[in-house]
This record gives sequence, structure tokens and C-alpha cells, in this order.
Amino acid sequence: MNSFFLLFIGLPALEIFLMIKIGGKIGALSTVSLIFLTAIIGVYFAKLEGIKTMRSGVMNLYQNKIPVYEMFSGASIAIAALLLIVPGFFSDTIGFLLLIPFTRKILISFFVKKNKLSTSQENTNTLDGEIIEDKDKKDEL
Repeated sequence: MNSFFLLFIGLPALEIFLMIKIGGKIGALSTVSLIFLTAIIGVYFAKLEGIKTMRSGVMNLYQNKIPVYEMFSGASIAIAALLLIVPGFFSDTIGFLLLIPFTRKILISFFVKKNKLSTSQENTNTLDGEIIEDKDKKDEL
């Protein structure tokens, strides 16, 4: 319930608050123009980063490597493009941070490490076993 509240109530409230504050400083027309400008620039850079990530992924496939980083990077670029299209300054900031390769790499490594820790703790109850065939039963069949 808390994450739902934060996502669907808190985030738009923060976006509206920032738009009002920035609009009060630079004017309403400039604020609307800035929102359109960040959306256009963001989508353009998302397209460039997406093409770059696709090329890197294809190069990894040619080298018989699994393009894990490129898959995560492509997903984060898609999320960044969505955040940049949505009007608001907070979502634009997060979107631009996801477009920068350095910060994207930090975020991906953080989530991969977090995921590895959670999965390694879950699989502690596994048993290794070996199947031994009985020759007497095999001869009877």
C-alpha cells in the first residue's frame, strides 16, 4: 500500500509542486516550453543510446557472449524514454540519469548485486544427489 501511495499520489504531487515552483521563477510559458524541450531532447538521446546499445548487443552475440548488460541497458533506456515523455521535472531528471551510460551502469550493477543476494539466500535448501542403477533390476527387465 505504501509503494502504491507513493507512486500514484506522491509522484504526481511532487511533479505539480516542482512545476508551480519553477513556473513561479521563470514564468508559465517558459515552463511549458522547457517541458516540451526536455521531452524532445530526451527522446532524441534515448534513440541514440538505444541504437548504441543494440550495436553493442549484436557485437556480443557475434562473439558468442550473452548480452546481459545490453538487455538491462535497453530496458532502462526504454524506461528513461517513458519518463522523459511524461511531463514533469523530477521524472525528467530520473530519465536523463538513466540515459547517461555511467549512471546507468551504476544503477544496473546495484540492482544486479541486490538480486544476486536475494536469490543466493533463497537457494540454501538444495540437496545434491546421484542416481545409482541397480544391475539386478536392469537384468530382470
